Amino acid sequence: MKILVVLAHPHLEHSRINKGWKERILKEDNITVLDLYEIYKDKEIDVEEEQKNLVEHDRIVFQFPIHWYSSPILLKKYIDSILTYGFAFGEGGDKLENKEFLLAVSTGGEEETYRAGGYNNYTMSEILRPFQAISNFVRMKFLPTFVLHGAVNKSDEQIKESSENYVNHINRDFSNKKY
Repeated sequence: MKILVVLAHPHLEHSRINKGWKERILKEDNITVLDLYEIYKDKEIDVEEEQKNLVEHDRIVFQFPIHWYSSPILLKKYIDSILTYGFAFGEGGDKLENKEFLLAVSTGGEEETYRAGGYNNYTMSEILRPFQAISNFVRMKFLPTFVLHGAVNKSDEQIKESSENYVNHINRDFSNKKY
């Protein structure tokens, strides 16, 4: 299975988690990493190239830290730029149909802060619902999200363990399994 990881972290050099995840997934032969902030410093997305990347892969992973209850702005621009009529939806827009879609996110807050009555009042599933809606709209198969909470408090060993768990998760065979 060919996997494309679309990484969106505006300050990856300061991120222990997303940087660690990236370093680990770069060791996998079946995974291509597209670091948006590294490639598109000018913030101008190459639509044709990125649509080609999506078509060439079976599973698409969006990896990012939660920023103000959503994704970093360049990932939003990426989505807006490439998921176009005739490509992802509408007449002839079936290029992503039946591809798998997965999110890998990190949060600064601990897991208990992401629930009804918690500090953030919403579950991670609720916060990420727009991505699931996008997946449904373009007829992709939405897979279970990989989440690491409390990123700011993780030890080096916990980050290493998380990186291994991340690779295992995005390489996992989700077919014919309940999740």
